[in-house]
Amino acid sequence: MDAVAPTRTLPVYEALAQDLKAMGVDTVFGLMSDDTAHLGVSIDSAGIKFLGARHENIAIAMADSYAAASGRLAVGLVGRGPALANGLHGATFASRTGNPLLLIYGEAPSKGARNGLGPDYKGFDQAGVLKAAGIRVFTPTGPEDARRTMADAAAAARAGATVALLLPVDIQLAEIATDGDLPAAVDAAPVPRPEPQAARSQAIAAAAALISAASRPMILAGYGAHKAGAREALIQLAEKTGALLATTAKGKDMFRGHRLNLGVIGSFSHSLARRMASEADCVLAVGAGLNVLTMSFGESLPAAPLIQVDAVRAHIGRWMTADVAVVGDAKLATEQLLDAVAPKPEAEKLFHGPDVLAALDAFDIAQDFEPADTARTVDPRSLAVRLSAMLPDRRNMTYDAGNFLGVVPFFETPGPAHFKMTNDFASIGLGFGAALGFARARPDETTVLVIGDGGFLMTMGELETVVREDLPMVIVLMNDCAYGAELHFLRLRQLPVQKSIFPDVDFAPIAAALGYEAHTIRTLDELEALRPILANPEGPIFLDCKINADVAAPFMSEIAAADAKR
Repeated sequence: MDAVAPTRTLPVYEALAQDLKAMGVDTVFGLMSDDTAHLGVSIDSAGIKFLGARHENIAIAMADSYAAASGRLAVGLVGRGPALANGLHGATFASRTGNPLLLIYGEAPSKGARNGLGPDYKGFDQAGVLKAAGIRVFTPTGPEDARRTMADAAAAARAGATVALLLPVDIQLAEIATDGDLPAAVDAAPVPRPEPQAARSQAIAAAAALISAASRPMILAGYGAHKAGAREALIQLAEKTGALLATTAKGKDMFRGHRLNLGVIGSFSHSLARRMASEADCVLAVGAGLNVLTMSFGESLPAAPLIQVDAVRAHIGRWMTADVAVVGDAKLATEQLLDAVAPKPEAEKLFHGPDVLAALDAFDIAQDFEPADTARTVDPRSLAVRLSAMLPDRRNMTYDAGNFLGVVPFFETPGPAHFKMTNDFASIGLGFGAALGFARARPDETTVLVIGDGGFLMTMGELETVVREDLPMVIVLMNDCAYGAELHFLRLRQLPVQKSIFPDVDFAPIAAALGYEAHTIRTLDELEALRPILANPEGPIFLDCKINADVAAPFMSEIAAADAKR
């Protein structure tokens, strides 16, 4: 008789680690707990980098930003119960970014004893909470379908969503038989774009008619236009029709270096962009959501025809009524418009006239404000202008949230792929994770984290993560010794501000003790002295920048004005 090969058995957690490796996952971000520890160490043993954070929110924000920076499926691993609750902030944020992210959580045993010892201090309706946050949940029913369930969850995440996989502890520890065959392969390589769809000819004709009739058209491109690769087509359309080029905040620097570039429109605009936008007689918004910040709470765009181009029908008119809807891929629709519009005589391109071009050429954002330095603090705008000139041009700019976001227009980047804001959940405390994720995905580029002292104190423990993992980062602490947004919120409403103000603490020695090149900055001269090390950072750098708390971001007054209208 022929010998029968013995059946190989192994724990589910080990099989899942091997499956992640087979998918091409090279990094898992997380914070281990007793209910995910077996899987965590197996992931490490399988040759996958396990990058541990000091807080679950940061671990999840890291994974989200790694997906954004690499375009690949990212994986986060945290525990159940309190660990899931700790990281719910980050998970909710990630669910709104559209990045491919698989979050793996521990879960209570699937077959709890009827009269067992208790209580379960980690007991928590995890599936219910995640579903309420808008996150799709997968849970295996037994050891035999755990691998298939993870493959299905990974495939769903790779379509461009945050997906949760809940793994009951008893299922993870169960032994299963395997002959080495894996579930259907899930590729962790860069996620391909969906097949682009052209717009209907009727919509293109209606949009082209409006653009052709306009003497001062403006093109407003969002992150969707960047992802679709529409940049060159939009530039050609602007040159053909006499339009100026502008972007949303998330599309920042898409047209950097082009003569027709206005920069960001909305709450992060400079004065020339605001003035030119107010004169537009037709606006073509491409791949732009037109949210409150892009719209400056309804004040950034004039009462002119608005054409909105988006690949998703439901996105058009979601926040701002569009006069003409064009449903189609940003690049294809722009190319269709290029074919549909007739070349406009130079004399009719009023936005391309010598006066406008001269104003664009002469504009210097460093002269767009009156500096408000004091004896012991610097104007955050002046600081940003100087830092932007000192840091490597090839850099990733990542931001936490708060009043200091008023500096966004003053920092340049190579383009939208190198720019990351973390305010999709209107929150602070996620910027550190975003920076860590970018630094892991792009180790050959300098990643800059711009963070306020409020968000920094929430996440200061991650200073150690940067050093432990040897990540190339420059941390710019915008330290106004206050909850800046709340400070200005109270001031604008003539309310007491004392509870929003804090002592002037010097954080540089703390960073230095952990291995940073750390400095306290109170003047631009002190910053200038660091030009050599900032031009070519060779290790983690920490700058505690003492900024003038009296400088309010423009969106603070916009919020107050919008509140007053309610």
